[in-house]
Amino acid sequence: MSQHSGIEVLHYTAFSADPEGGNPAGVVLDASGLDDAAMLAVAAELGYSESAFLTGRNEPGGEGAPAAREYTIRYFSPKAEVPFCGHATVASALALAERDGPGDLVFSTPAGTVPVTVTRQGTELRATLTSVEPEVVDVAPDDLTEALAALDWPASDLDPALPPRIAFAGARHLVLAAATRERLAELDYDFARLETLMHRLDLSTLQLVWRAAPDVFHVRDPFPVGGIVEDPATGAAAAAFGAYLRAEGLVPDAAVLTLHQGEDMGRPGTLTVELRAGDARVRVSGTGTRIEG
Repeated sequence: MSQHSGIEVLHYTAFSADPEGGNPAGVVLDASGLDDAAMLAVAAELGYSESAFLTGRNEPGGEGAPAAREYTIRYFSPKAEVPFCGHATVASALALAERDGPGDLVFSTPAGTVPVTVTRQGTELRATLTSVEPEVVDVAPDDLTEALAALDWPASDLDPALPPRIAFAGARHLVLAAATRERLAELDYDFARLETLMHRLDLSTLQLVWRAAPDVFHVRDPFPVGGIVEDPATGAAAAAFGAYLRAEGLVPDAAVLTLHQGEDMGRPGTLTVELRAGDARVRVSGTGTRIEG
């Protein structure tokens, strides 16, 4: 916990039980007194890829009351508000579970309603979020050419089995698949050029992937629109990627996928993506831990 401009901020990492792994997020459990400028200032001062700001809506307990605790949540990168952030959602859910106990939560996000369930597994808490309805669309050839130029990736380095697409499950992500692990590991892109393209296409990140096995992927997420070179573990992109894989017929309608992220940054994390037959929404789960600070 820390104080930023007089605001109590909790520090959590999501998608790793190690404070040195996963993706850090700031969490403000009571942001009822903060306006947009104050939230952005706290996020910028923290410098994490995103921070979450919660205000309470209601609590279960009376007759006719909801079974889940409900909160309004907003997300800010150091540069701007974003519509949805998976890792900050997980971090917030874990912070609430440590304070109030595990159980069901409902977050009202700018992208829509996101249910989260927190369970205790041994000594660890684990959060599972359920995305909003996803969408997968084509990317224009000229936009793909510009993205590859900004990344300095030859088109021949793409995996033809995983075609480029724009996927949404709360935020928009351009999915590009590398043909080799070595290609994925070499990330040295034109920050300003990629940021310009992403603003034009309303993208939150690029979801760069390499398929290690039918249900195992290594992923990386450049995030210049948030003022961050790379996001260490990206729950929103993981949800969008799960929707992409199903839409392209690359995995069964019901599947459990493992995404490894952050290894090339020295902050390894693991995201579990679950697809259920008959439900278009995508579930993303992971553990996390508090960071003392």
